[in-house]
Amino acid sequence: MTKPQADAGAPACAPPDFKPRQPKLALPANSCDSHAHILGPAARYAYSPARVYTPPDCLLPDYRRMLDTLGVARAVLVQPSVYGTDNTVLLEALKTDRQRLRAVAVVPEDISGQDLHVMHNAGIRGVRVNIVDVKDRKAGTLPLASLKKLAQRIEPFGWHMEFLMHVDEFPDLDRTLASFPVDTVLGHLGYMRTDKGINTPGFKALLKAVDNGRCWVKLTGPYRISTSGMPHADVTPFAHALIKANPDSIVWGSDWPHVMAKGAMPNDGDLADLLADWVPDAGTRQKVLVENPQRLYGF
Repeated sequence: MTKPQADAGAPACAPPDFKPRQPKLALPANSCDSHAHILGPAARYAYSPARVYTPPDCLLPDYRRMLDTLGVARAVLVQPSVYGTDNTVLLEALKTDRQRLRAVAVVPEDISGQDLHVMHNAGIRGVRVNIVDVKDRKAGTLPLASLKKLAQRIEPFGWHMEFLMHVDEFPDLDRTLASFPVDTVLGHLGYMRTDKGINTPGFKALLKAVDNGRCWVKLTGPYRISTSGMPHADVTPFAHALIKANPDSIVWGSDWPHVMAKGAMPNDGDLADLLADWVPDAGTRQKVLVENPQRLYGF
């Protein structure tokens, strides 16, 4: 593993636990990890100078071993911020398994229609917009005009637009997303600290958006929003509220390799077992792990 070369503005990340344990919870056949990143090798693929963190090498074979241990057949790779709009690593990974892999890319606003067509054929099914892990960001703002223009470009392909955002900064989120030309997806259960409370206007707006049927949410990264250690019991009510709002619009992801995780690095077997509390009904877990990602990502 190549040691990450950090600088003052991009601190080094700890590596994931490369020895995942088998979860106690048996996951259904064709389960999907809907959120993970492939990083490196750094010796071959340069990171963006605008990055806000520097990861160690976290390669596709490492990720595959983790999925096999968990019993997960399908996966959605998400372009990490450290590569900017250079999707080379993502596209190289997709070539290894066109049946079981899909991806979400980060693209420039002026991307050509031909490039979008090529990416679609490669397995890309959405574009990611990160308004969190960026330098000099303005909280609570979205460049709506340019985002809607890009959404119109990807609409013919049936893609969605994924946002990394803090929902507590957007009390009118449901109304904002209602006018989008494509479905939207939000990660980390809305990426809001649990101590802000389930009645925070931004989270309530997220529930309304999910209930409307064109907004999806990923059950990912509980350590990013929890104020307590494993099993992150304070996250469970938020997961239950999202499931209640619309069980057909929720997917799950490992968030491997857990970049910039604070505190103890989680084991992916332990994270998978949280599904027993988050989604206690087996029929609903079938939706979250199999049926919903199948529809969203086109497996």
